[in-house]
Amino acid sequence: MRPTMVSCLLALACSSAAAEKPVPWTSCLRQKPAWYATADALRIADNVLLYQRADGGWPKNIDMAAKLDAKAVARLRNDKGRHDSIIDNGATYTQMRYLAKVYAATRAERFRQSFLRAMVLLLRTQYPTGGWPQQLIRPSGYQRHITFNDGAMIGVMSLLHDVAAGKPDFAFVGAKGRRAAARAVEKGVECILRCQIRVKGTLTAWCAQHDAKTLEPRPARSYEKASISGGESVGIVGFLMELDHPSPAVVEAVQGAVAWFEAAKLTGIRQVTKRDPAKPRGLDKVIIKDPDAPPLWARFYEIGTNRAIFCSRDGIIRYSIAEISHERRTGYAWYGTWPARLLTHDYPAWQKRWAPGNNVLKPAQKRR
Repeated sequence: MRPTMVSCLLALACSSAAAEKPVPWTSCLRQKPAWYATADALRIADNVLLYQRADGGWPKNIDMAAKLDAKAVARLRNDKGRHDSIIDNGATYTQMRYLAKVYAATRAERFRQSFLRAMVLLLRTQYPTGGWPQQLIRPSGYQRHITFNDGAMIGVMSLLHDVAAGKPDFAFVGAKGRRAAARAVEKGVECILRCQIRVKGTLTAWCAQHDAKTLEPRPARSYEKASISGGESVGIVGFLMELDHPSPAVVEAVQGAVAWFEAAKLTGIRQVTKRDPAKPRGLDKVIIKDPDAPPLWARFYEIGTNRAIFCSRDGIIRYSIAEISHERRTGYAWYGTWPARLLTHDYPAWQKRWAPGNNVLKPAQKRR
């Protein structure tokens, strides 16, 4: 056999193997359109239907792409009545986006019906004040609060915004459904604007949770205090920036939040993980001085002082990561670079279009 023929056969074999490689659930929304009509895509979509609860939503932290045996299928059918539908960690709105892609590729009616049942759930669980709880059915504790944490409410808002706009994946949603989605988005935007925290009359950003009725900042777990979030607020601003022809109130909200991000950045420090045989797992997280380090932001800032705050599970506020327990210090994201791209890339483009002549980014005094 000629070398060129051998090479062609090997290439075809490798291509076939690559095509048959299972797609993980974490990558299921990033495939080429043709993939959503494949046998593997349909298998995963049918898994999604099995995991869907009778109320229309989904539980969190499930690998929807994992293969299911007969025992697992039977168990899931018995679990249909469970009240654990949630929007935390990407649940529900991610499954809906996936089903829409598979329906667009296959026109299999079961996927359209599943999506529409879930959409009804999202529309009916929106609070009168415009937000969504983390737990959609019978929420209790901090799960009843309007939840921006981990992108929960913004994930729902982005989905409904795309439905209302008639994006190609959602072309199957009728005019009535699109209008309902648009109304929900309008209420949600108003909720976002009302939740934005003012300190001495100045707009800042948002807490990770807000009260469903009063819209006041609310705590979650013992180490997650009512505060201004340097992390979750980024997704909120990103969503507001995507709105076409933003109202003056939306422009003001974005400008206020961006100015706060700039004022809240922490310079001259770096977070490092170091070896420490005396600590569990032999590791610790510490903050060191480094004038060349890129800016950091704290996950939580104290309302009123704008100081970075940290907590162990005892719920006592500290002002240094070194003062909290090793377990919380190393097991939670207290610092990050979340707003960096928004400030350097997204905001300048948005500002030129919607707030020309009013760039709120100015050199800020270094903070420690």
